[in-house]
Amino acid sequence: MASCLHSFAGFSTTCSYSTREQKLRVGGFSKLINTKVNGRIQTSTTTISKNCWMVSAAASMAEVGSVNKKGTTIQIPTKKQLQGILVEGGVGYRQTVVIRSYEVGADKTATVESLLNLLQETALNHIWVSGLWGDGLACTHGMVKNNLIWVVTRLHLQIDQYPIWGEVVEVETWIAASGKLGMQRDWLIRSHTTGQVYARGTSNWVMMNQQTRRLSKMPEEVRAEISPLFIEKNAIQDETHKTIKKLDNTAKYMNSKFKPKRTDLDINQHVNNVKYASWMLEAIPETFLEGYQLLSITLEYKRECGRSDTVQSLCQPDEKDGAQDNRSYKEQLQTEFKGDASRRRPSLSFTHLLQITMDSKTEEIVRGRTTWKRKP
Repeated sequence: MASCLHSFAGFSTTCSYSTREQKLRVGGFSKLINTKVNGRIQTSTTTISKNCWMVSAAASMAEVGSVNKKGTTIQIPTKKQLQGILVEGGVGYRQTVVIRSYEVGADKTATVESLLNLLQETALNHIWVSGLWGDGLACTHGMVKNNLIWVVTRLHLQIDQYPIWGEVVEVETWIAASGKLGMQRDWLIRSHTTGQVYARGTSNWVMMNQQTRRLSKMPEEVRAEISPLFIEKNAIQDETHKTIKKLDNTAKYMNSKFKPKRTDLDINQHVNNVKYASWMLEAIPETFLEGYQLLSITLEYKRECGRSDTVQSLCQPDEKDGAQDNRSYKEQLQTEFKGDASRRRPSLSFTHLLQITMDSKTEEIVRGRTTWKRKP
């Protein structure tokens, strides 16, 4: 039996292996890795190669407990199945997934909500296998110590092609610095078979104090934890952050029926980010959705939404799409789907607003923009 100590990306792992346990591979070998997390030992089988760290498909993660400031023991799940690879010299993450039946719509392609869930899942797994997971939702040990959590301020997803039911795709993610206070996370979704890029995503994150619910500067100890993982590259080249205007009650379409359910909350006790996208799309007319497919979606998050809030979804077709057309929007849609093909537009866009409605005032939650193309 031999052992060694590796220092990687701001954390330490103790590795042990025997001659019988070694599996000879081209440019790599396997080890049993013990990682100390909050004073407990976490064990996984890992393949080390020249270019990446491979986490086995059936990695057996020993049960790890952590105690929060309220004295409650929170168990990290056991035997987590991670089919992922640490790439880019061990700081990026790539995971292979299969599009399942409950992740597709009537056209048998993945829904935008399913794609957004893949982005969230791979981001969490990236933090997990990097050894930085402390407690809560992807909080590092330094964040737990300072009572901080991550909150997303902006997310943008571009979709070139939707994967179909049963298709195998690869999701790659990495992080970079975003100013002095935040972090940027990007994603690529590719076909596992051809390598074709199906979708690209980018997002910006900042820290919030879990008790005061106020934004916080990034402590130096947290920066020291995550900065070794920073990669200077962008999934979306030359992206411009165009201002999304705030809609008011004169918006063309409105849906006021949304009330967060218990199942809509994440483990930080606020509405899951993906749910906001669903509420935004619900305000778009069904007639339009039958003939168009989402090309891109941008969400700018303004505040939290809790279970007791009532949410209103507003939607307005962008003026540039109908500036030269004096017909009603219903007439325009009829032209798009039934009328003169020469008047059909290749794409249309909408501005969105989610807001909390109270007795005599409203508070915005999310501003959004969606772009659409005609279905083939």
